Amino acid sequence: MSEEGRLRWLCRRGMKELDAAMEAYLDHCYADAPEDERAAYRGLLEMQDPELFRLLSAAASADDPLVERVLARTRAALQSRR
Repeated sequence: MSEEGRLRWLCRRGMKELDAAMEAYLDHCYADAPEDERAAYRGLLEMQDPELFRLLSAAASADDPLVERVLARTRAALQSRR
């Protein structure tokens, strides 16, 4: 399986909102992102749904500024899809 295929599979979450958000980043940001940002995105995909949802909904904040940048870009990519 290709990296994109594996990542797309990992985007399939238990919540439709998370599916849409994580796929939006993958579709609009991942290819052009620097490697450290890609690694942060892959780390987000490893999180449990409730924790990821809190971060994406800004109910919680990440300690890492790089993760916060990925979250902000993910939110923006999701908004551009609407």
